[in-house]
Formats: sequence, structure tokens, C-alpha cells
Amino acid sequence: MRRFVLQRDEDVTGISGTGVVAEGLLFSNDIAVLQWLGPWPTSVVWHVEGMKSIEHVHGHSGSTQIVWLDG
Repeated sequence: MRRFVLQRDEDVTGISGTGVVAEGLLFSNDIAVLQWLGPWPTSVVWHVEGMKSIEHVHGHSGSTQIVWLDG
């Protein structure tokens, strides 16, 4: 398992804000779990494409980076 956060430099949607906006876990089978922070916390599980899906959906063309907390 590896822990990560989503670090958002620009909030292009105006919903989640900037800074660390979500925490996540990547399991050894490439399934990723994402927990949104803030006043409306939500959990999301990505079964297909794991981190690739998270980057595609939430990366906003480079406005959000995946920051790994574990090696």
C-alpha cells in the first residue's frame, strides 16, 4: 500500500479549493481509494485504471499533483 495526497495549485471548478484537497491509498492490485477533504468529505474507489483514472479525472491539466507520502 502507498499513501498519497492531491495537491491542488488552482481550483478550476471552484469547489474543492487549493492546497491538499484529498488523501488516498493505492493498493498493490492498482485499486486506489480517494477521500476528499473539506466541508463535504466524500470517498471514491477506483477499480479500473487506479491512479491513471485519478490523474485523468482530477489532474485538471496539471493544476493538481499526486504527491506520494510513501516510497
